[in-house]
Amino acid sequence: MSVENLDALGDYIEITMQPAILKKEIAHGELMFTIKRESLKRFISFLLNDANCEFKQLSDICGADYPDRDERFDVVYNLLSLKHNFRIRVKLHASENTPVDSITSLYSAANWFEREVWDMYGIFFNDHPDLRRLLTDYGFEGHPLRKDFPLTGFVELRYDETQKRVVYEPVKLQQDFRNFDFVSPWEGMTTMQLPGDEKARKPKIGADLPALDEKEKKIG
Repeated sequence: MSVENLDALGDYIEITMQPAILKKEIAHGELMFTIKRESLKRFISFLLNDANCEFKQLSDICGADYPDRDERFDVVYNLLSLKHNFRIRVKLHASENTPVDSITSLYSAANWFEREVWDMYGIFFNDHPDLRRLLTDYGFEGHPLRKDFPLTGFVELRYDETQKRVVYEPVKLQQDFRNFDFVSPWEGMTTMQLPGDEKARKPKIGADLPALDEKEKKIG
């Protein structure tokens, strides 16, 4: 779709739905609106049913986490109009304590998309018919795609031969901290400084490499 057509569509939506819109922009060749959270269902319903829009396909609902903000989450809706052959992205802000209205009554595909966002970020959706975890187990603690979620998680599971079932246990690490040295494994093998050699002593240009001892000769 040309930029001119995107501009025309964006202007039309902005004029019609102005009270609901916080921001309009065209980024990377896509039209995007940031809207007020309480206006979500009305705005999405307009995009679905208006003759100039007809975004009949919900491609995806996803989240993003910005922990430094008061409303730390973005909920992003990607829509496609097959009739007019263009896409649109709708975004809103939310927090752990500000539920977002479910759009399952408008798109049946929203059911699993919203469950995934709830599972990964902990964003609650009002009036969802079956808001359960989708990708993690029922006993899982936390929401894995939050920026403050530990990479190791909180629990690990294993199959217990005695109980004949899967059991959950707190994560136990052998070391509280792990220090990794990313110096190149090839350091000292050449007179050139390779990426990762910053911490190694640079050999002098033209200097002879150290002679191999008897053990290294036999290995070679």
